[in-house]
Amino acid sequence: MNEQELCKKRLIDLSKQANRKGIVLFSDFLNLNELNIYHQCKKLFETKTNSYGGIDYAERQMIAFLPDALSYEWKYPISVLQINPRRPKFAEKLGHRDILGSIMQLGIDRGKLGDILLQEDTYYLICEKSVASYFAENLTQIRHTAVYLTETECKDIQIEQNLIEKEGTVTSNRLDAVIACVYHMSRSQSLALIRAEKVFINGALSLNPSLALNGDEIISVRGKGRFHYNGVYGQSQKGRLKFKYKIYGD
Repeated sequence: MNEQELCKKRLIDLSKQANRKGIVLFSDFLNLNELNIYHQCKKLFETKTNSYGGIDYAERQMIAFLPDALSYEWKYPISVLQINPRRPKFAEKLGHRDILGSIMQLGIDRGKLGDILLQEDTYYLICEKSVASYFAENLTQIRHTAVYLTETECKDIQIEQNLIEKEGTVTSNRLDAVIACVYHMSRSQSLALIRAEKVFINGALSLNPSLALNGDEIISVRGKGRFHYNGVYGQSQKGRLKFKYKIYGD
């Protein structure tokens, strides 16, 4: 059984267990490929489902399996850890790979980790609640920078996710045209990315280059990044469509 089949089986089993026991069960944090499998499996689940990653538009998300007869309040077992340097004056500028690399050295499965958010000298790690205290105790250094972690709430994250507002013009709001404009490439290059299964819309794989975008989509392109497509707002003098988007910086 390959990884995709294992993921599918694991999600279906969680739905069956939640339905049989009448309780809410949760998956680990799923990456884009796993989220795509989740979207493909929805008709096979015995329960309702919901997805969340601790913040709006999170790339890595946890799935909640909700029995129809659910009669109690519940919440996702998600914690947020704020990471700060102990000596800000001497701290290095840390990137996503620096933080993830130090975390993975602690021997925790990647599925226990959600998104990592960066802003100035403050960083946030979203993770499963079961591993939060372990990280708080053991993640003491990232690269050459001594750090300390404090647990906070999802609603208290003070970050804009480095969203950079931009505008572009295209001949149409096709997926391949928009990707080509955002990442300054040719249409043939954006088409190649779509055919290589590297483009996801709201967590679901998209293989349709002519798909018309409506607005309010999160588009992830493997190897390039992701952006929030806000939609068309007018036309240029040459009749091209003008659109707005917010691109996620590092």
